[in-house]
Amino acid sequence: MQPTANPNAYKILVVDDDPDIVELLEYNLRREGYDVASAPDGRKALEIAPQFGPDIILLDVMMPHLDGIAACRQLRELPKFKDTYIIFLTARAEEFSEVAAFDAGADDFIAKPIKPRALLSRLAAFVRRDKDPQHTSDTIEINGLTIDRTGFAVFQEGRKITLPKKEFELLAFLAASPHKVFGRDELLQNIWGNDVFVLARTVDVHVRKVREKVGDHHIQTIKGVGYKFNTDN
Repeated sequence: MQPTANPNAYKILVVDDDPDIVELLEYNLRREGYDVASAPDGRKALEIAPQFGPDIILLDVMMPHLDGIAACRQLRELPKFKDTYIIFLTARAEEFSEVAAFDAGADDFIAKPIKPRALLSRLAAFVRRDKDPQHTSDTIEINGLTIDRTGFAVFQEGRKITLPKKEFELLAFLAASPHKVFGRDELLQNIWGNDVFVLARTVDVHVRKVREKVGDHHIQTIKGVGYKFNTDN
């Protein structure tokens, strides 16, 4: 028997063409109290998402009709899903797949076979952060940017800039220590955590996307070392 839907429960849309994976995820997610819907491919996900209104989307990469990369790009073009938390699920661990996923607007990346407990732990961490943003977070005003770490918002001369959560966290993390240079491994550990399999190239992709949105001069590349927030105008 399915639990009665909780009106305050986070909504999760599971998109995968493997019915066994969908069944496994639906069972575990509903047991944790999430409201769950599913779709067998990207095209169907684009039909269901506007009606269901998910807070989190678990999205497979390789699917018929419309793959996960294309579906993610189209979802991000819809204002309603600009800030939705999108996690890619894929058996493809090649760098191309990971880079393409983040380039399309993914927030996170989980390799198959999926470990339900690890996934649930990741989702619980997101929900905690979403409900109770960092107590130490406040507003950073630096080099023409206003970064509201409590509200997950960035403003440049009064204009709001929308960033997916990982891009926001990267910008805010660097801006919080503007005189410090961080290596890629250090950024991966602080932004993605130790339990997530991502490549160092992921940092470069996110830096490039942040630069496209807030300007090239805010994040400075230190060749052979990593990145730092630039305090010079």
